[in-house]
Amino acid sequence: MDIQHLVDRMEDLIDEGRHLFGTKYTMLDEERALEIIDQMRISIPEEIESAARTIQQRDRVLAEANEEAARIVQQARQHSEDLIDDQEMVKQAKVRAEFVIEQARIEAQKITQEADEYVLVQLSELEQRFAHTLDEIRNGIQLMQYEEPVAVDVNPEAQAIQAPQNDGNAEPISFDRPAQAPMGSRL
Repeated sequence: MDIQHLVDRMEDLIDEGRHLFGTKYTMLDEERALEIIDQMRISIPEEIESAARTIQQRDRVLAEANEEAARIVQQARQHSEDLIDDQEMVKQAKVRAEFVIEQARIEAQKITQEADEYVLVQLSELEQRFAHTLDEIRNGIQLMQYEEPVAVDVNPEAQAIQAPQNDGNAEPISFDRPAQAPMGSRL
């Protein structure tokens, strides 16, 4: 299942929860929340596999570009060897071969650069989705960990609802994101 869909479901669950009057807390259906979190745990490896496929695609494009460059260079060399009939043709062939080799090198470099840029964009987008998803998961966990429902005594004979107490051992969750690498930097 798509991680973004699971995050949306978690948000819906929080929106559907019962807000405790006079507090910032909301009561959630614990079973549904845990089910969504379990599905998130399953879905995240799928997102990682998607990133791995993107990297494999980049490697394949680079390999194809290198093969094409080698083929063009070989054709240029073969072509230059075929043109050695007389001195003028030899000079022209050398110039032409060098030009073709240089063009092949430039084209291979261009293809490599475009492949690197494509992969960088894909990985950056994936990083942003993971960061957003991680923020949503942390928010959901924090809501569930620090939620302290207030007992509302509607019926004097009803028992007071006891909220789970924080034992003081839980550490607060940090929502700081690591700095992103500049767009031009290499992975």
